[in-house]
Formats: sequence, structure tokens, C-alpha cells
Amino acid sequence: MLSNHLTGIWRWVLGLIAAAFLLVSPALAGQDVIALSAYAKAPVGKILFLRHALAPGNGDPAHFTLADCSSQRNLDAVGRRQSAQLGELFRQHGLVFERVYSSQWCRCRETARLLDMGPVLDLPGLNSFYQGIVPRDATLAALRKAMASLPDDGGVTLMVTHYVTISAITNRGVASGEAVAFDPVTGRAVKLDLKR
Repeated sequence: MLSNHLTGIWRWVLGLIAAAFLLVSPALAGQDVIALSAYAKAPVGKILFLRHALAPGNGDPAHFTLADCSSQRNLDAVGRRQSAQLGELFRQHGLVFERVYSSQWCRCRETARLLDMGPVLDLPGLNSFYQGIVPRDATLAALRKAMASLPDDGGVTLMVTHYVTISAITNRGVASGEAVAFDPVTGRAVKLDLKR
């Protein structure tokens, strides 16, 4: 009888500890995720990486040509709507970007254009090396050089790119239309919660 009582107490104590851990763990994570509303008030770093909006499929067709959008995987209607809605969400939160850069892939360019956050400039360092279309090391070196040359004017630069590029630089995975704030000096990367 006493054994059953002690077992019940231990279960209760372990349950209490588990509940406390679940409540505290986001704070212990060092702000691995930040609400968009909080980011808008105090941006983390000077770069916001955004993965292109929804473009169904994986990779690009074998006949991929950089200059021909019809040879690439592109945004569908949902992805185009997602891009416009993200831009509206950014504006509602008062976000302003000093510069907007995009991968040269059509799905990234279209995402950046539909965000309507300013003139869009191509940055080859944001291109996808997923299928070896461009060399990984040279592409990432070009991106690191571009990040190092950004002015320290207090402004945030938006970079629209691909999963592989974001994960290689920030060590964070992102779905289509998700964003990671990045400080190239400290290496701190924080995923944005676009729903808060």
C-alpha cells in the first residue's frame, strides 16, 4: 500500500517537473524563436533571411536555365498569395528594409517582388546549390562577402533565398515563406514566428 502511494507521489512530482520544463524551455532556448511583433520593435542582427514562398515540388527540372523561368520550379497561386500576404504582414508591423536582395531563381525574385518591400536586387550568393547548379562553396563565400560588406547603418537587409542557403548560414531549417533573423557578426540566428 505504501509502495503504491510513493509511486503515485513520484508520478505527480515527475509530472510537475515535466510541466515546469515545458513552461521554462522556450526561455532557456535563448530566444531561438521570436515573435514578429517583438522583432519589429527590436530587430535581431542586420539580415532577415526569407525562404521563397510556396513553389510546389522539390528542386528544379533537369532542363533548368537561370534565364528561363519556364524551366524552373515556380510559385503557384498559393505561393503568390503567400508572398503578398507576407509583405502586408511586414508593413502592418512597421518593418522597413534598407535593401532587398534575391536569389536569381525566378521563385525568389517573384517572392521578393510580390512582398513589395522595395526595389529588388539580384545577389548570386543567395542562389541555390541544392542540385549543384551553382557551386556550394563559391556561392556561400560570395554571400559571406556580401554580408560583410553591408553598411552598419542600423537598417535591416531582407534576403530572399532557398532552404539550403538559409540552413548553411544559420543552421536553421525553414519552410516556404518562413524567416530567420541573422547577425553576421555574432552568428546568432533566430527564427521568426510570423503568427505573433
